[in-house]
Amino acid sequence: MTKLIEYEEASDEVRAVYDDIRVTRQNDYINNFWKAIANHPPTLQRTWQSVKEVMTSPGEIDPLMRELIYIAVSATNGCEYCIASHTASARAKGMNDTIFGELMAIAATANMTNRLANGYQIPVDERFKT
Repeated sequence: MTKLIEYEEASDEVRAVYDDIRVTRQNDYINNFWKAIANHPPTLQRTWQSVKEVMTSPGEIDPLMRELIYIAVSATNGCEYCIASHTASARAKGMNDTIFGELMAIAATANMTNRLANGYQIPVDERFKT
């Protein structure tokens, strides 16, 4: 297992990212994902900047929907860690068991129909092309 870098033992570069995570998320908790990738500070910095931009910048997609999309992709990719962390975040933003059930049904159905379309090598209808 990867060593988790705690704040107290982190370099100044890593601490700066941890501090930004805390300010952005408005809590003191640094989760294990960030502590693990802190073993390579450039990856920590790059990944945090990307996640911060995509998940917290103003946009047309509201914060709960962003978390739901993250959960669906994580479920499709089989990432237990991301499913758990983003489910917790989505619940904090208002997701309930019914929403979660609907999300999983949509993700499962999309995976099934994607595989059918790929397996049958179905050509895209002209009217669907942009």
